[in-house]
Amino acid sequence: MVNKICNIVGWVLFIISAIGFIISSIGSFWAMFGSIFFLIACFVFLIPYFIKEN
Repeated sequence: MVNKICNIVGWVLFIISAIGFIISSIGSFWAMFGSIFFLIACFVFLIPYFIKEN
């Protein structure tokens, strides 16, 4: 359980950094493009943590 919480905290920190990259890349199309895909990837990697196990 501690490992799962540690992983979730790590992904939340990645999401916060992705949001920071998005804010800092305002005005640059390619930087914004990459930052948004990074944020989406972070959410995709979080999906298994919220799916109930049988």
